[in-house]
Amino acid sequence: MRLEACGGLWGQLLPRPRRTLLGQRVENWVLMVREQYITTTEGTHIERPGNQSVCKIGIYGWRKRCLYLFVLLLLVILLVNFALTIWILKVMWFFPTGMGHLRVIKDGLRLEGESEFLFPLYAKEIRSRMDTSLLLQSTQNVTLNARNSEGEVTSRLKVGPKMVDVQSQQFQINNKDGKPLFTVDEKEVVIGVDKLRVTGPEGALFEHSVETPLVRADPFEDLRLEAPTRSLSMDAPKGVYIKAHAGKIEGLSQMDIIFHSSDGMLVLDAETLLLPKLADGTWSPAGSSQSLYEICVCPGGKLYLSVADVDTTCHENSHVCL
Repeated sequence: MRLEACGGLWGQLLPRPRRTLLGQRVENWVLMVREQYITTTEGTHIERPGNQSVCKIGIYGWRKRCLYLFVLLLLVILLVNFALTIWILKVMWFFPTGMGHLRVIKDGLRLEGESEFLFPLYAKEIRSRMDTSLLLQSTQNVTLNARNSEGEVTSRLKVGPKMVDVQSQQFQINNKDGKPLFTVDEKEVVIGVDKLRVTGPEGALFEHSVETPLVRADPFEDLRLEAPTRSLSMDAPKGVYIKAHAGKIEGLSQMDIIFHSSDGMLVLDAETLLLPKLADGTWSPAGSSQSLYEICVCPGGKLYLSVADVDTTCHENSHVCL
């Protein structure tokens, strides 16, 4: 009976093979015989052996309690993880369109408010909104690097607390129309503005030559070209034109002032030409009132005055040229 009971239970638990028609008929006959046996022996008492054992199926005792405790622990961990995930999403401001102040748009990324970058930032283009300005701020310095395809730095702009350093083959500033206003390279500095204004009290200092088509002072201001320790030279392939619309032109020199024309002549066109400090000759004809003088020229180009007469008197006063 023990084998039959356990066999019956295990037969119900284990998967059964596919039955054929003959197997089905045999099973039906066995069930019929079992029912007749139970019916005929229902009123009789049969002693069973004392060491009868019952076959139990399932998990009981401490194993069952451990299983329930493990399931409960997994449920608690699942709830804690879900709560932490919700908290992280809320703290980090995760949204379907971005995270925090960072938004994902069709043109790239949009960052609203102030942000701090702890490591280098690589971007193709950085621009502000239409109604705000772009501010780059650092406690030390702000450095912008341009690299080539091999990763080498080709240009660098470094804005520090005391100096702005630009390392490049050419530095150029353009206006809104793209016209170059200021260009610097290894050979020259080009200023493309219509007017260069120097507002310093001592003007502009040039250690070497300056090439310009026009030098002009502000209205009602004096224009002064000065070389304190060296000479001042003005050269032009087609002449130098000096003009003062209101006022006078004054040239002062510690030594010599030289006007030189390689091919042409020197013209002094004025209503009155004054040479107040020319040397005066000592010879004068008898009875002359010395009211008229003539200008004499030495072989070296020196000018001096000589009392005028019917004929020239320069040769009498030629000792001035010595």
